[in-house]
Parts: sequence; C-alpha cells; structure tokens
Amino acid sequence: MSQMLALVILLLILFIGDLVAVRTKAWVPSIFICAVLFLIGYWTFFPQDIVAISGVPPVVATMMMYLLITNMGTLLSLQELKNQWKTIVIALSGIIGIIVLLFIVGSLLFGFKTVVVAIPPLVGGVVSALIMSEGAKEVGLASLSVFAIVIYVMQGFAGYPLTSIMLKKEGKRLLKQYRSGQLKVKEEGSSEVAATAEHGMKELKLFKRLPEKYNTEFFKFFRLAFVAFLAYQVSTLLAPIVSISPFVLCLLFGVIAKSIGFLEKQVLQKANGFGFAIVALMLFIFDGLKQATPSMMLQILYPLVGCIVIGVVGMYIFSFIAGKFLKVSKEMAFAVSLTALYGFPADYIITNEVIHSLTTDEKEKEILTSQMLPPMLVGGFITVTIVSVILAGIFVKFL
Repeated sequence: MSQMLALVILLLILFIGDLVAVRTKAWVPSIFICAVLFLIGYWTFFPQDIVAISGVPPVVATMMMYLLITNMGTLLSLQELKNQWKTIVIALSGIIGIIVLLFIVGSLLFGFKTVVVAIPPLVGGVVSALIMSEGAKEVGLASLSVFAIVIYVMQGFAGYPLTSIMLKKEGKRLLKQYRSGQLKVKEEGSSEVAATAEHGMKELKLFKRLPEKYNTEFFKFFRLAFVAFLAYQVSTLLAPIVSISPFVLCLLFGVIAKSIGFLEKQVLQKANGFGFAIVALMLFIFDGLKQATPSMMLQILYPLVGCIVIGVVGMYIFSFIAGKFLKVSKEMAFAVSLTALYGFPADYIITNEVIHSLTTDEKEKEILTSQMLPPMLVGGFITVTIVSVILAGIFVKFL
C-alpha cells in the first residue's frame, strides 16, 4: 500500500467518525466509530503498519503528544489547578471503586491473577498495559500477557459513549442554569479571548516589547517545543530520585509558561498546528488496535467484558459517593472518573464534541468549556498518566 493511499484511507475514517458524531449530536462519539472502523480494517485488508506507512510513525506521534499536552497546560492557570482539588479526589475515588469491586467480585469470577493484570491497564494507558503484559509474560502467563494489551485497547468502547452521555446531561444542566441566570461566571473569559485575538502579544509578558510581526508560527512552535523540552529534561534529571512522567511535567510546565507570559493561551492553535497534531495522535492511538485479532478477542471475551463492566460499576458507585460529599453533580463526577478508561486526547475531543453539539452560541460554548474541560483534562492526567503507572509498578509484583 502506498503512503498516500494509506493516508487517504485513515483520514476518511477520521472524517466518518466526525460525520457520525455531528449527525448524532455527539451521542455516538467519533472516537468510538473510528475505533470500530480501524478494528474492521485490521481484521480485513489493513497492513499491520498502516499508520506508520501513512507517515505517522511512533516517534512523530510522541513529538505531537509533547506539544499537545504542553498546549493543554496553557488552558489552565495555577489557580485553576488548585481549584481542581475536587476533581482529583473524585478521580481517585473512581479508581478505588474499580480496585475494590474487581477484587471482591472479579476475583471470584475470573481469578486473582486476571484481576491483578486487568486493573492497571483499566485505569491507565499504554505504559501500565505494557508493564503488566511484560510481567505476565515473564512468569509464563501468555494469555494474560495478551489480555493486558487488549483490555487497554478495548476499554474505550465502554468509556466513550458513557462519557458522551454524562457530559451531554451535565452540559444541558449548566446551560439551563446559565440561561436562567443561576450560573455566575467571570466575564474575563470572552474579553480575554477577544483581547488576545486583537493584541496577541499582550499575553506574552516576557515578550511585550517584541513587535507582533515577529511572533510568527515558527516562533510559537519554538517556544512550545522549548517548554516541552524543559519538561522532558527535568523528568530525565529526576529519574534517579523519583520517576515522574515527562507528560505530567509538560502539563505543569505549560501552565507555568502561560502564567509567566512565555506562552500564550492555546498557542498550538494560533500556530496553525493543532489540527495536524490531533490527527497524528489519534492515528497513533488507533494503531494499538492492530494487537486485537478475532481469535484473541474470542478467547478473552468473557473476562474482558466482565472486568470492564465490574470496573465501571465500581467507578460509578465510588465517584457518586465522592460527588455527593463534594457537591459535584453525579454526571460530572462519573465523567471525570471515566477518563481513566481513555485519558488524553480522547477526554479533550469528546468534551469538545459535546459542547459543539449543545449550542452554537460562542459565549455559551466558552462557558461550557470553562466548566467542563478543566476537570476532564485534570481527571485524565491523574488517572491515566500518574496513578495507573504507580499501580502497575505495585501490582506486577503480585504475579
């Protein structure tokens, strides 16, 4: 298959996903449709390395992830991170719910070791899945080694539609409150965006004397890449003492860089690179579906579905309780917990899809974004990027 044919096919799949999401007003998320189409493709005529053939090898996707996550940090302020303590508590509660219910119920149905292998990938990303897969392989548990990868690949099928449903309910509730005057929001959001559009350099306190004409796309990319590099470098330097994911630091460094005026808000969009970055990262995520063959899926279907269902039920119960105590709606609390099933960028994409399906008014979109996106992003990073890797390091010793 030629590079351009591979690229055309993959972009068509992404477009079909968007088309379905728009037609169904985000009740069926684009990520879910794309995942199904990729799975069908891999089971029929796709080359196993179709994503790499199309021009997006893992190294390119990793670069985009650094830039995208740093860019996400510019959406948050240091104060906002402090304000998200409730999100962190709810996200952790959801993970505790998965662990408790799977150990109590799952161990009886599927066995202790199956549950041990399932939990870290279920609450995390590819790193935790790989740790458990390698751990199972080392002790001779071949089927569980495959199970760890497949549960990571398949968990989004439960997470995507459930999240979309929860966010739509939460969005409608917020819009009703806003339109009736019950929801009070700071006016700085829209005025700040407008001011930024007209006077881009006002955000950049460190470059306030630099004429706007020199703030080119290349300068924006350079500053974004430099901040991402600093995050990577600090992660590397800290490695002998404490292991911190460079992606976690990218988010934090993005927040700091925006706060001190080194980066503007949504710098990647302003550099006209956001769309391509999302395409590259989405293709890399769907590339993981090549692991799930039909025979493999049949072999582990029962524990796969069982672990995901039990985990989601545990997540809902514990997040509901935490939300009650913290006075967060059950829909938002559950949506935050569900980010454990997919993380970034799916949390960002699903939230945006839902917001755009609920209103065409720019001010209302801005309000929904400010209320729903920060907790979804923070929830995703807490669960997928941080906690799941820690859990994997602990649980792999139980095999």
